[in-house]
Amino acid sequence: MTQTTWSIGELADGTGVSVKTLRYYSDSGLLPVAARSAGGHRRYGPDAWERIRLIRRLRALDTPIATVTRVVTGECSLHELVETELEAVQERLVELRWRQATLKALDDCPDGERLHRLEILSRVQRLPQAHRSLTEHWFGELTGTMPGHRLESMVAMLSPEPPHDPCPDTALAYAELHLLIATPGFTRWTQDHDEEMRSAPALYAELDEAAALTAAAVFAGRPPEAGEAVDAFVTAHARARRELDTPAFRAFLHGLVSRSSAFDPRLERYWGLVDTVTGGRGLNMTVAHKWLTEGLSKSLAGSSG
Repeated sequence: MTQTTWSIGELADGTGVSVKTLRYYSDSGLLPVAARSAGGHRRYGPDAWERIRLIRRLRALDTPIATVTRVVTGECSLHELVETELEAVQERLVELRWRQATLKALDDCPDGERLHRLEILSRVQRLPQAHRSLTEHWFGELTGTMPGHRLESMVAMLSPEPPHDPCPDTALAYAELHLLIATPGFTRWTQDHDEEMRSAPALYAELDEAAALTAAAVFAGRPPEAGEAVDAFVTAHARARRELDTPAFRAFLHGLVSRSSAFDPRLERYWGLVDTVTGGRGLNMTVAHKWLTEGLSKSLAGSSG
């Protein structure tokens, strides 16, 4: 007669798993009892063998018992488990790389600098929360001054994601972003920005072309020049203020942008840090502003000549 049930001892002998462990699996619901013997002892069906093998393989990967239970009971598939575990491993690797970069930054500096660096770097050891704090800060500062799509774009530029594989300099730069936004008065420049936009609320709708042309010039490494980027910039401001693009208006605009808070050294430092964090992949708004200001100056020199 073919055997249809097995005792816990027989399963232990056949699988190499201790009786104590099998009893734990059984008590946890991982190994259902198929029947009871006349003496009340547990008996297990044919599926117990394969289930034990699956449990052993998952446990060999350090899969928690709670997760193993979800798989063997069909609550989640093996594929779903693998995807979830991979995501968790990737997050952990990022955390370890940041810790490594942090320790290297603390190791490779003079003794007198180490405590200062530690104070800065301690701000960003919880990466998701660190990125969220940057994003929430800029949404809070800029909301109400610009249209939704431009607000989201600007916040994304000001709140870069922490790199997955940072070097010590990158980790320091990302941490210093958080130090700057916590500096009293740092975002006072947004008040100046609010005043300018209240005087010309249509300006945002006009600036897209100028921004695109300026970004192309900056990324191409072209020196500041009079030309289509400057013309588009002037046109945007002139239309928003219902003015004509005249030498007098250009002189007025040059004075306005020359006094802009975009030249605040702290804001310039902030965009420089963003450059370091992103590897220069984003547009440095201070660099773009300076490029336009100098280009506008050259256009004025050309018109007066």
